[in-house]
Amino acid sequence: MIDLDVYKRILTMNKGYRNGIVAVTLCAAVFASCKVSKTYERPNVITAGLYRESASTDTASIANRSWQSMFSDPILKELIQEGLAQNLDLKNAIQNIVQAQATLRQNKLALFPSLDLNATYTRSKSSTASLNFPPGININTLTNTYRLQLSTSWEADIWGKLSSAKRSALNSYLQSDAVKRAIQTQVIGDIANNYYVLLALDRQLEITELTLRKRIENVETLKALKEGAVVTGAAVVQSEANRYAAEVTIPDLKQDVRQTENALSILLGRAPGPIRRNKLSDQQALAELSIGVPAQLLQNRPDVQAAEFAFRRSLEDVKVARTFFYPALTLTASGGFSNLQLKDFFNQSIFYNIVGGLTQPIFQQGANTARLTRAQSIQLQALNDFQFSLLTAGQEVSNSLYSYQAAAAKEDSRAKQIQALEKAVEYTEQLLRYSSATNYTDVLTSEQSLLAAQLSGVNDRLQKLQAVVNLYRALGGGWK
Repeated sequence: MIDLDVYKRILTMNKGYRNGIVAVTLCAAVFASCKVSKTYERPNVITAGLYRESASTDTASIANRSWQSMFSDPILKELIQEGLAQNLDLKNAIQNIVQAQATLRQNKLALFPSLDLNATYTRSKSSTASLNFPPGININTLTNTYRLQLSTSWEADIWGKLSSAKRSALNSYLQSDAVKRAIQTQVIGDIANNYYVLLALDRQLEITELTLRKRIENVETLKALKEGAVVTGAAVVQSEANRYAAEVTIPDLKQDVRQTENALSILLGRAPGPIRRNKLSDQQALAELSIGVPAQLLQNRPDVQAAEFAFRRSLEDVKVARTFFYPALTLTASGGFSNLQLKDFFNQSIFYNIVGGLTQPIFQQGANTARLTRAQSIQLQALNDFQFSLLTAGQEVSNSLYSYQAAAAKEDSRAKQIQALEKAVEYTEQLLRYSSATNYTDVLTSEQSLLAAQLSGVNDRLQKLQAVVNLYRALGGGWK
């Protein structure tokens, strides 16, 4: 065992040395009262007038709704839940949070002293000639040195450099968390939009296949009418071409279905494959689209929050860069045992030293100025990015809201158009059979116009559903 007196000798200091440590500590306290750090204040960014279509002061917003309450389709809810659990972009975002958290912990620990334990053994042999001793002196030139040392170092947080670095790491951590939430809202929106696209393609394929069956029947009918000399061979050929015009679009629709299923599978973290789904007619678009006020984007949009955290981090980095122009105070201490004989290792072999010093940069080849200039430039870029994220958010809200309004405005007119074209097809077919007042060109035009209107009606329905999803994401919904 080591004798208690050994520890006492390690801890004992002479009076003059203690006075030196007190002086250095007081100096550090004086410098610490002169920190360059300032409290963060949000810059004056544009929020007024971001919503082009609305000047409402009502703070109610669909962004505050949970994504489960936004969608009524149970299969879509299951797919979104699966995507939130398995999406690979989200998993990477979570790992970014883990990395930022580790960096933050590292910067926090920089405020505390470091402590190292070092054990060394040195075997040294020198030649007699190299020692330059007079002749006749016999000295052992082989030495063994055993050394056990405990050392510590601490940099006083003068000017708040370490605190600013810690706050910079904290904002980086908060930014990574906001980015993860932004990715989550994007994943929810992408899954819902692709799901609706899939339902729309199913409906368009259903309409096209039904149209094809009717046109095949028309071909047979016209062949019979040609036998009765009611129509010419040209009408039969036109009807066959009309049939193939519908038939040729079916492979493209099936390809679009396959590609959309594959894209949705990737969002779900699956291998490409079929997607279970309902029908487009089962979907109900949300009717009450409250958007709140533009200033709420600062609290609701994760990407806007991420941009602000990036700006706050850049402010702290500027503070860190400024501190390089001021003195740094470092305290170092070491102590332990050192002896040439292992058997006497703890006997009269104690050593220690404590050093406190101030370092004032004088000539750094312009490195400190360049560091500050770069940090200030990054700060300006971060401020621009912050403002840009708000402007983009306002644009997305405006576009989504108008897209919904445009789709809703087309619904009634589109329904009337389809109804009129259905009657036009029916009337021209009857006239073709029983009267000479028309020809097959009129029937052909009516049928083609009807199919185009029916497919456009499906697109109108899709536009309305997607507009709600995009508005929900644009307002910052999906992460609360």
